[in-house]
Amino acid sequence: MSAFEKPQIISHIQKSLNYTVFDCKWVPCSAKFVAMGNFARGTGVIQLYEIQHGELKLLKEIEKAKPIKCGTFGAASLQQRYLATGDFGGNLHIWNLEAPETPVYSVKGHKEIINTIDGVGGLGIGEGAPEIVTGSRDGNSYNQEERVVCAGYDNGDIKLFDLRNMSLRWETNIKNGVCSVEFDRKDISMNKFVATSLEGKFHVFDMRTQHPTKGFASVSEKAHKSTVWQVRHLPQNRELFLTAGGAGGLHLWKYEYPAQRSKKDSEGVQMGVAGSVSLLQNVTLSTQPIASLDWSPDKRGLCVCSSFDQTVRVLIVTKLQRM
Repeated sequence: MSAFEKPQIISHIQKSLNYTVFDCKWVPCSAKFVAMGNFARGTGVIQLYEIQHGELKLLKEIEKAKPIKCGTFGAASLQQRYLATGDFGGNLHIWNLEAPETPVYSVKGHKEIINTIDGVGGLGIGEGAPEIVTGSRDGNSYNQEERVVCAGYDNGDIKLFDLRNMSLRWETNIKNGVCSVEFDRKDISMNKFVATSLEGKFHVFDMRTQHPTKGFASVSEKAHKSTVWQVRHLPQNRELFLTAGGAGGLHLWKYEYPAQRSKKDSEGVQMGVAGSVSLLQNVTLSTQPIASLDWSPDKRGLCVCSSFDQTVRVLIVTKLQRM
């Protein structure tokens, strides 16, 4: 692939903020996104922005008692578009951004900070009742037979929990702290997921075939020279994904499936076959770690990210339709 054919990662808009940003999420079916974090005085903040004529317009600022670490629209319908957040006090809140003074729902989920949150069953994705997970990085729910949550831990453990049977289905260890995990899709049976780590590597696991002793097939790649804080799959093409690094860089990757995704071992038992990954493009945006990033679910190649330099950036990744 020549340099002219490669995707380009372009910083379209950037805005400096007066608080630490921990997470940002696109509001579905809109040109709006929310940024979440904490003021220096120790309170939490949610800001709602809209892209207007190539600039960011602040539509709403909501200050809360506790710093806000993470958020998701994943468990809300497209009609409601409620934002679920986790804060430093261990509280899960669900907000109607049209009337954000009082949460729609609140619960004390943890004794300490909620580091991550995810939802499924809303936005027309998945089946069954909307569900929210706190504390783990990602969840996957497709039908009543397959309801699982994948969690990563600071000792390198990755565990797959079966919610239907309330049991541990599978576990492995990637030898270094897990920073982020994400399934590629939520609206199909388990396909694959990516786990990123403190040592600059990520691991792609093929989740279609589970061997009784070897587990799931995987491939690993050295992605950054620093911690890989985030991974996000492109909604319109789940074989493409971005990783965000501690040195302020973004890397765009493509996963290639093998000719056959499973084969028989020496005893005739089916086992998975991992594919390969290739780097399409990379860019350095900041001198500080990129703490969060989110693809637009509606416009291919539109992305928002935040870094610890107190800046949010709207990015455009070009030529993705050719991938």
